[in-house]
Amino acid sequence: MKIAHLADVHLGFRRYHRHTPAGINQREADVANAFRGSVDAILVAQPDAVIIAGDFFHSVRPTNQAIIFAFQQLQRIRAALPETPIILLAGNHDTPRSRETGEIITLFTEIDIEVVVADAKRLVYPELDLSVLAVPHQALVGEMPPDLSPDGGTRFEVLAMHAEIEGTFPSDSSTAEYGGAVVKQADLDPAAWSYVALGHYHVQSQLAPNMWYCGALEYTSTNPWGELLDEAERGVRGKAWLLADLATGAVTRQPVPHTRRLIDLPPIEGTDLSPAELDRLIGDRVHTLADGLTDHIVRLVIHDVPRHVARELDHAAIRAYKTEALHFQLDIRRPEGHRTVGVGAPGRRQTLPEVVTEYLGRRPLPQEVDRETFVHVGTELIASVSHDPVEG
Repeated sequence: MKIAHLADVHLGFRRYHRHTPAGINQREADVANAFRGSVDAILVAQPDAVIIAGDFFHSVRPTNQAIIFAFQQLQRIRAALPETPIILLAGNHDTPRSRETGEIITLFTEIDIEVVVADAKRLVYPELDLSVLAVPHQALVGEMPPDLSPDGGTRFEVLAMHAEIEGTFPSDSSTAEYGGAVVKQADLDPAAWSYVALGHYHVQSQLAPNMWYCGALEYTSTNPWGELLDEAERGVRGKAWLLADLATGAVTRQPVPHTRRLIDLPPIEGTDLSPAELDRLIGDRVHTLADGLTDHIVRLVIHDVPRHVARELDHAAIRAYKTEALHFQLDIRRPEGHRTVGVGAPGRRQTLPEVVTEYLGRRPLPQEVDRETFVHVGTELIASVSHDPVEG
């Protein structure tokens, strides 16, 4: 009994300004290609069931192009594996704020996809001796959270859920997708299940022998550089989906090939360096790439560079790097400033995140808005923004 476990596809995701010859945003095309490649591999693997654990689309109102593409790819699976259950959960990106708006993913019920959008639903497949408790984002944010325990009615029991498991995300939460529903570890008993298929966290992670975040298929979070760091810390290389054998407990990583690389070059310490010295170091970093910048997404951070030095850099060379890469981000960070407080006592200048946190903490809010959540979302957005990038 094998389950294909995918999540966080984010079809319709767009970033940067380059387009394909067909006029599609290049990153949107990259995300689509990652899903197409995953479907190709699923058809080869021939799993007994397919679970997509939320955030199939990047927004509740995806483009027509994204909807048509999604329909075509799911129809490929349905045509090739006509008896295979395909279960699609709504994640926070798929869930509109107003229930009256409706979820676009319900469209896929027309091709015999089991779509679960609001309440938790236990799906039973007697011919496979399999049951799946499908728990979408919306089911976890209501006043009465669902019971997350198996019912013992089948040999194989799977819990599929789009959620943030408390205590499992990295300490730097800016690398995690905000807006997820939090589930306490005490409310879960992974050992009671044959497999727990999670979605929401974009870095592939094993939380228990049979409990996994499969991760996203592409780098679609607000902080892709943090994703790279998380992957390095967890010993994960790139994106993949998972093939879980419920009979043996084996979980096999299925890598997703990508057409371009995301590269975070080694940072530069710019203290006391002249513009010419910085230009040379920037060039040295760029030229360490064996295949160059062409069509890649590249970041280079330079610390402690005063504004007047940054203005004197070779911006013609920087523009050339930007032209060669799909995206080249030169992230120049100024020295931490100090200011005089009161009658001359030295003090530390507030950082932008600190200013934003203070402002949001005292801003008047509607009664129904939770201030802690409001402040958290605002500071996460600020944390995801680059520091003083040079645009030339």
